[in-house]
Formats: sequence, C-alpha cells, structure tokens
Amino acid sequence: MDTISDMLTRIRNGLMAEHDSVDIGASKMKIEIARILKDEGFILKYEILSKRNKKFLRIFLKRGEKKPLNVIKRISKPGRRIYVTRDRIPRVLSGFGIAILSTSKGIMTDSEARSLGVGGEVLCYVL
Repeated sequence: MDTISDMLTRIRNGLMAEHDSVDIGASKMKIEIARILKDEGFILKYEILSKRNKKFLRIFLKRGEKKPLNVIKRISKPGRRIYVTRDRIPRVLSGFGIAILSTSKGIMTDSEARSLGVGGEVLCYVL
C-alpha cells in the first residue's frame, strides 16, 4: 500500500468534504511532507498525537471561499519511481505550485533542492 498516496487522498477528500482536520497514521516522511505544506501555507498546522502506542498525524485544513490547496497529485509511485537530477527539477505552474522531493539531504521543495544543487525522487506536486 502506498502510504504517501493515502495521505494525499485523505487531505484531498477532507478538503472536498469541508472537514476541519484529517487524521493520518504518522511516519517521518509524512511529518516532513506536512511540515512543508504548513511552511508553504497550504494547511493551517499539524499535530503529532499518540493513542494506544500508535502515532497519528492530525492535519488542520484551511477552509474558506478560496481554497488554498487546489490540486495535490502523487507523481512517483511504488510501481514507477520518478527520479530527477538537479538540472531537471520540475517547475510547477512556472513557480506558482511546488514539487516535493525526497533527496539525500531530506524531504524538501523544488526551490530548496535547486538552491542546494541536489536531485532526488519527485514525490508530489501541490498547486
């Protein structure tokens, strides 16, 4: 099962159903993706909760007339991994969106990867 895709689908469904928050099983990669979404202003905040020795990630969604998160799309999948070199890091909507990459220096946005000069696996696009 693709846990990153599941996370993105839960966020997408929570936005369409106009929920205040969504709960997701926590992992280091999901926490880093949530941190990037918060830093870029796509979500309000996130919390790491513990219930019966299991960690959960609660993501608080932005709501309103104009939704800040229009499209969140998984790019690299377990059946087909997409890797890019530092020269081929994609620009999403000419810089209006972000690409989230998994690099040797951690999970980061496309602009951070370009400035550090590293490539990696393209996890998702956020518009």
